[in-house]
Amino acid sequence: MRPQLAIAISVISIMGLSGNATAAAADQPLLPGITQQGTGADSYAFTIGEVRVTALSDGSVPQNLHKLLHGITKEKIDERLAYAYQISPAEASITGFLLEVGNRIVLVDTGAGEQFGPDIGGNLLGSLDSVGYSPDDVTDVLITHAHSDHVGGLIQNGQIVFSNATVHIGKPDIDFFLDSKNAERFDYNPGFFEQAIQILTPYADAERIDVFDETMEILPGLTASLRPGHTPGSAFYTLESQGQTLTFIGDIIHAGAVQFPDPSVTIVYDVDEKMARNVRSEAFSAFANDSSLVASPHLSFPGVGHIRKAQEGYDWVPISYGNREVKKGN
Repeated sequence: MRPQLAIAISVISIMGLSGNATAAAADQPLLPGITQQGTGADSYAFTIGEVRVTALSDGSVPQNLHKLLHGITKEKIDERLAYAYQISPAEASITGFLLEVGNRIVLVDTGAGEQFGPDIGGNLLGSLDSVGYSPDDVTDVLITHAHSDHVGGLIQNGQIVFSNATVHIGKPDIDFFLDSKNAERFDYNPGFFEQAIQILTPYADAERIDVFDETMEILPGLTASLRPGHTPGSAFYTLESQGQTLTFIGDIIHAGAVQFPDPSVTIVYDVDEKMARNVRSEAFSAFANDSSLVASPHLSFPGVGHIRKAQEGYDWVPISYGNREVKKGN
């Protein structure tokens, strides 16, 4: 099956309304409708020490959580969503992050690119342009994992987009997704392998992929660490500058309204659901204990905030909005 066809089928499945979702909607107050933000480009910037960080929107995607989530009933999903004034399908952001680190321009994940078709995703390059950068300016791309909504933006019409960049990715994901036989070995959707091969092979052929298989500083002030579960090579990237930190956590969470109160809930995309569950539980606990600032690609844009212990599970506390010039010394 061709990659775009496979992902199109996946997106149709995600968007489909079940009977329970329709019934839940009838019990909810009318919710605001979804609309495109201007041209689809959107960004939000803040600083971590001396580093300017900009969240770049690639768009958003509806998720039929009744079909996607495991370890929870449809009724409980609806209850969690209702508490958060949401219904299924619930909208998930697709976000990349731009880091201006010294003389390097670093991108964390690239969005879906063309992989979801013309109406979902594909806005990251416009968001990048809106903040004054082109793909040729990017020196490094940090990939949290090799799913198409994170690597899809690496290519356009089969060609390399970030021609001057080195792609950093966990070695286990390269080993896993670039071997299509693993689809049968692990009973995992073959479309994910087809997409990864299509997207990553041009960079591999150009010798522009740098892999890691242990915790290490891959760039000044940026540390990569493997967190296998969602995929074998899923990784966190931690930025540190002047005593401040920000950790990019990839897909340890997809549905905040459901998985924050109950981190045991997994998702169909997890390669190893038990490991993914353990990673999420351990990470949430550590982030809450340390008051760590984290960035998530699928929580509501810009997806940056703190995880706080709650009476039941955890709460998400987004960063405060700021929009003014701050001069040094102020």
